[in-house]
Amino acid sequence: MEKSDNVKLKIENISLRFGGVQALSGVSLDLREREILGVIGPNGAGKTSLINSISGFYRPQEGDIYFEGKKITRLAPDKIAELGISRTFQQIELYTGLTALDNLMAARHVRMHTNFLDGAIFLGRAQREEVQHRRVVEDIIDLLEIEGIRKKVVGALPYGQRKRVELGRALALEPKLLLLDEPMAGMNAEEKEDMARFILDVYDEKNIPIILIEHDMGVVMDICDRLVVLEFGRKIAEGTPDEIKMNQQVVKAYLGGD
Repeated sequence: MEKSDNVKLKIENISLRFGGVQALSGVSLDLREREILGVIGPNGAGKTSLINSISGFYRPQEGDIYFEGKKITRLAPDKIAELGISRTFQQIELYTGLTALDNLMAARHVRMHTNFLDGAIFLGRAQREEVQHRRVVEDIIDLLEIEGIRKKVVGALPYGQRKRVELGRALALEPKLLLLDEPMAGMNAEEKEDMARFILDVYDEKNIPIILIEHDMGVVMDICDRLVVLEFGRKIAEGTPDEIKMNQQVVKAYLGGD
């Protein structure tokens, strides 16, 4: 695939099966350089399967996925992360026994280049690299306003703050593309409002295109540039929030219309 100046990620007719279960069926979509793309649909529609396919956790039996013009369909998750695709999970995946700061530093491992001996004696290159990693992490702490919990053990934090740390961990990879799998699940209204603001701040300040899975339609309609709607593993609609609001099939199935 030739890289388009306007397309960051391209998905071409991917299908994913687990035994007799068809998780995705012929799904295609593009993510542009500057946009937040929302993926909506009921439970079982294939949203997380789509994210897992992009990040390498699942390998579609059919179709291909391209990132910056490079085919990534068969790459392992760590290789995809190294290319600059980072993600969060529905269920929080943090080191619960470590502090918020240590979780962010741990996420920097794919960007570390010093060898064991350099690190052991903490001289020269290793010391310079440590300073750089700290600088990246401190910027994330400021952006997500988690200075007050930086030294607190993650397992003891309230749910909403742990979600914020998980977003920070994804950002610690310095991604070129961010995949957010229900980052507001389980949050109250105030926490959702804060998270929506942080997502927009990340998008605006770091120029990172985002694919967002979220069930809160109010949030999705407010912050997404375009929406893709899945039903039983198939894409049934795509368009701007206003276009999706006017789509009668989507209104009936997902937005509570008659």
